[in-house]
Amino acid sequence: MNRLTATLITRNEEKNLPRALASLAGLADEIVVVDSGSTDRTCAVARQHGARVVERAWTDFSDQKNFAAAQASHDWILNLDADEELSPELQAEVRGWKEETPAAVAYAMPRKARYLGRWILHSGWYPDRKVRLYRRDRARFVGALHESVAVEGPVGRFRGDFYHYTFATLAEHAAQIDSYTTRAAAQLFARGRRHWLLPLVFSPPWMLLRTYVLEQGFRDGVAGWWIARLTARASFLKYAKLRRLVRGSRLGEKAPLPTPPAPRPR
Repeated sequence: MNRLTATLITRNEEKNLPRALASLAGLADEIVVVDSGSTDRTCAVARQHGARVVERAWTDFSDQKNFAAAQASHDWILNLDADEELSPELQAEVRGWKEETPAAVAYAMPRKARYLGRWILHSGWYPDRKVRLYRRDRARFVGALHESVAVEGPVGRFRGDFYHYTFATLAEHAAQIDSYTTRAAAQLFARGRRHWLLPLVFSPPWMLLRTYVLEQGFRDGVAGWWIARLTARASFLKYAKLRRLVRGSRLGEKAPLPTPPAPRPR
């Protein structure tokens, strides 16, 4: 049998965590939760579900997840975010896999997002395959913002989805975009990027067109329109904030950012 440690990183996730942990019940041989300073009942909830909690100050997504894997008692790691869960189909697949000789050193699985109260099947959001099951001696997370698993060896696939519960409101999505674009602009600036004008002008409309039309976001209804609209806005804000840094301002200052015009769906 392939023994499996499930890992999660958390901060103030008491509402989401029970759902994620319930989907691991009877499947993971061990659950490790690395918490970075929760002030709610996250740690208590984790322990109630049998998880071992390790407290660690926040660094970045990849570093936290690699640290969590290093705390595991088993080499096979199943990583979940607190706002995710395994579908019953994926649970059954992983349960069967545990009884087999692995043919790969890591496995990707499709992720299905729930956004504004509906499942998203287009907009570039699905199937959104992610490597989440891997041997820690052959794979690790890389990337500070959009973390992913770098694998040394063959990667297999599961067919069952895991679910991602994203934003219930547009305000939540907008707040996440503001936080992300601040970090993204700072990262570009730190890497020496100084050219902002062309991407500021051309990237937002391209992202809107790609998401809503080419990736068929229109098939996701009103939710698809807002995904496209806010994807374009994220691109705009990233380069607008880079412009501010290039011109010597700090991102914490209150100078307003202009809002790009956007066409209304017909």
